[in-house]
Formats: sequence, structure tokens, C-alpha cells
Amino acid sequence: MNILIAGDGEVGLHLAKQLASENHNITIVDPNEELLKMVESHTDLMTITGDSTSIAVLKSANIHKTDLLISVVHNEQINIITAILGKKLGAKKTIARVNSLENLSEENKQIYESLGIDAMVCPEEIAAHEITNLLHQTEAIEIFDFTDKKLSLFLLKLEKNAPVINKTLNQIAQENTHLQFRAVAIHRNGQTIIPKGDDKFITNDLTYIITKPEGIEGLMALSGKAHIEIKNIMVVGGGRVGRTACKQLEKEINIKLFEVDKEKCLSLTDYLEDTLVIHGDARDIQLLEEEDIRGVDAFIAVTNNSETNILTCLHARKFGVKKTIALVENIDYIDISQNIGIDTIINKKLITASYIVRFTMGSEVASLKCLSGVDAEVIELVAKPSSAITKNQIKNLNVPDGALIGGIYRGNESFIAIGNSQIEAGDRVVVFCLPHAISKVDKLFN
Repeated sequence: MNILIAGDGEVGLHLAKQLASENHNITIVDPNEELLKMVESHTDLMTITGDSTSIAVLKSANIHKTDLLISVVHNEQINIITAILGKKLGAKKTIARVNSLENLSEENKQIYESLGIDAMVCPEEIAAHEITNLLHQTEAIEIFDFTDKKLSLFLLKLEKNAPVINKTLNQIAQENTHLQFRAVAIHRNGQTIIPKGDDKFITNDLTYIITKPEGIEGLMALSGKAHIEIKNIMVVGGGRVGRTACKQLEKEINIKLFEVDKEKCLSLTDYLEDTLVIHGDARDIQLLEEEDIRGVDAFIAVTNNSETNILTCLHARKFGVKKTIALVENIDYIDISQNIGIDTIINKKLITASYIVRFTMGSEVASLKCLSGVDAEVIELVAKPSSAITKNQIKNLNVPDGALIGGIYRGNESFIAIGNSQIEAGDRVVVFCLPHAISKVDKLFN
């Protein structure tokens, strides 16, 4: 696939590197000449310095041969104009990153579609939704729902008190004959393992699990996790992620929102009805104590500064806060942050990639999640009639190394996948994939 990415920094570059690893032809348009020189010296990506809203620049990037145009600069007006021009100049499909939630209303989306924008992604809105989800299911580090929550992906950290520690998957299955969940990956010492029956769980494993709704209670019991009742939270940062999360949560949870910018505080006070907005720096430990941080159940740091978010979450942990969530934009920090005690890391680059990568696959992709802290994806694929995935039971399929089928949704029922499961045309199938296996999995469903 020929893909043109319009970016102005790290989001576009991250997408380019990820898609290039899946054997697509990538061209980057970016106004930053120095950044593009660095990219050219370290990768085989084609680069063009310039403004993506310039017709001449788009033509020089062979827009008429482009299968997918992705515009992810920070300015949403530029993204919208780039996508509209790109479609008029011959791009087959266009995606624009937007910042305003009003652009995602059904009425507005229809208008943009008529202008040539096939899809829009708002990372801040998705991040706020993830925060809301995590405060409702506090045991998990990461959650992603498939097929109207008929199947869900949970990331859990196994502490030493977990009943599954030092047991193999086969042992666990024998002792619990009616499991409604399945481990699809283990992240251990910086490496990701696709588990087999004789693999053991050990302390501090990060475990990815596909579960049915009725399997959640048993899953938490076996992982030794207790639910935390969230009544009081502190949020640091009144940007788009912070304000959207507060708006979604303020009717059910007591919220204190810290923001250092006075003008922004006044705007937030008008926008939020039941959130206490505090003008102050959350790095000030005395201020946190004055605002009763010891009585807080969850602490969420979503400023534009990753270091501030990490630091304030660590302060909160010292004061005994049970759940911490940090927005960390530097991907290299994710693994470290999880290892030093921050429960959940949210990254807008991965959020954007999760939305966009599905458009590069030949199979019908219902949803896709790029995972934090591990180079892997979980994909919900629709099995096409006569595709290879429908030809045999799972145990007899040529599922590539680095991939594991976790669950199946058919009609109104969901199933945890086992060796004897038979996938049928129209089934939605949840598959855990390491990068090298994605193209082979795509072929199975195509």
C-alpha cells in the first residue's frame, strides 16, 4: 500500500516507522527539514519537506497514486484541509486527526465525509474514554473492549499473592474447568511471550488476557486482584484530555482538577459543573497535602509534560493513592514508568496508531489496539466466506508464530477460543499479534 503521512513531529514519525515495518511504501511530508534529515539518515522512508496544504507539495508526493493519506499534525484545520485536498487530487482514502469533539458528532462527520474525509481520529477523546474505563475496572492496568463488551482485553500485573504464580497454563485449566478467559501474552523482563500450556506465571508478569463478561470475577480472583471503590480523584492538567475525562466522570465521582494556567482555570470553571478547579502546581507537595491527597482513591496526571506526569504520580503513590494513571508521550518511558510503580500509561501516539493501522489491512478489521509498553497489537477481524481461517478447527490451522486467537463473537454469543473451536464466516475473531505476524494473520482472514 502507498501511504502518505502529513505530520509535524513524533506522531507522524511513529506511525511511519510502524507502518513501514509492515512492508508499506511510506512517504512523510513535514515542514521540519532537520527532523526529516534525521529520519532519512536512520530509515528508508521517503521524505518531502513542505506544507501538506500545498497542492504542489501533495503532487510532488504522488498523491494520485496514494492509497491512504494520513494527516496528523497538531493543527486540526491543517489536517482537515490536507485530507480534503488529498481526496480531490486522487488519494483513495483519507484520515484526519482532529482536536475538537464537535467534529466527531454524526452530523459533522457526514459533512466531512461529503468533502472527502473518510475518517477522523481524536486521540484526546479516546484517552479520556480509557481513563473512564480504568476507573470503573480498577484492577486492570489496561482495558480494551471488543464487540460491545462481549469480549474484553485486560492487562494485569501479577503480584506475589496471585494464586496462579508458579503454575502452568495447563495446571490452571485443569483446576478451573470452566474458565471464561484466556491468557494471550506475557510481558516479562522486556520481552513478550505467546504462552503455551507448559509456560508458568511468575511474580511481576504483565499478562494480557481475553475474557468474557462473566469471566471477569474469576479472572480477578485467580490474579489476586481486589476492586478499588473510586469516590475521590485528583486530576492534574486541564488540557483536552483532563477536561474531557472530568466531564465524563464528574456526575459520579468527586474531582479536584489542578491547572497552573489561570486563564485556563477560568475556562474550566465555566465548562465543568461539578469539578473543583484549583489554580496551582501539583508538583507542590504542600499543596497536595492541603488538598487532602491521602483521601484520594485515584490520581490522574495528563499535562503536556511527561516528566511532570510521572513525578506527580510517584508523589501520589507515596501518599498511599491506590490507582495512578499518567499520560506519557515519550514511548521510551513507558516500560520504565510501569516498573517504578505507575499503574497505567496512556500514550497518544499509540492511540492514534490503534485507530489508523486497521485501514492498512486487507481484511475487515472491526477494531484494533496497539498495546502500551509492548510491541504488539490485538486485532478484531471479521472472517470472510471461504477465507483460510474458516477451513478447519483452530488447532489444525496454520496460525503463524507470534499470533494467538483469543476469542470469537458469533451472533449474540462470545466464546473463548480453544483448539477445537471452528471459526465460521461472519465471526468476529480477536487475535493477539506480534508485528512480524500481522501480514500472515491478515492473509488468513482475507
